[in-house]
Amino acid sequence: MVSGETRLLTRNPWVTRRPLTVAEFHRMGEVGILTEDDRVELIEGELIAPFPVSSEHAGTRNVLSRMLVRAVGERAVVAVGNPVQLDDFSEPQPDFSVLKPRDDDYRGANPRPEDVLLIVEVADSSLAYDRNVKRALYARHGIPEFWIVNLVASEVEACCGPRGEQYTSISRVGRESVLEPELLPGALIPVVALLG
Repeated sequence: MVSGETRLLTRNPWVTRRPLTVAEFHRMGEVGILTEDDRVELIEGELIAPFPVSSEHAGTRNVLSRMLVRAVGERAVVAVGNPVQLDDFSEPQPDFSVLKPRDDDYRGANPRPEDVLLIVEVADSSLAYDRNVKRALYARHGIPEFWIVNLVASEVEACCGPRGEQYTSISRVGRESVLEPELLPGALIPVVALLG
């Protein structure tokens, strides 16, 4: 039923939609409409279901989690799969967000764009979504650096310099490269260790 409705709405873009706000999204969780089992994120007022996570995707996240925590040390907070509130209608849950340190470790409120140093998405089945939706969304909200760990091509797409819905610099780096976040000099991530 839902997929049929989705196709009808997609074919009829003139139908007025009413986007959900982040506050309404949170309230849906508080009252039990959404549960922990409902893995969704809010993008431009719409609930988006996540892509399946393969064992390669999950293993890459495990490796990158250890590498990021070691590389940044106490200089940043490494959040794994936690929400980042971009505005009143978008709260994605990136694979990783590397955040400015905050005394409460983000217990009091989810991070906002000004708190983010780097966002990383690991992509295999989600590659087109991460490139076409997430990259534009992160650029629009001024996320300074965005990496896509492209498991399909065995490379990392490092995006810097957000302007409008684009990044002014997109570099594709392979196994022989070492990544270093612009805002965390010295935090080195060897791509070969990341991609296995």
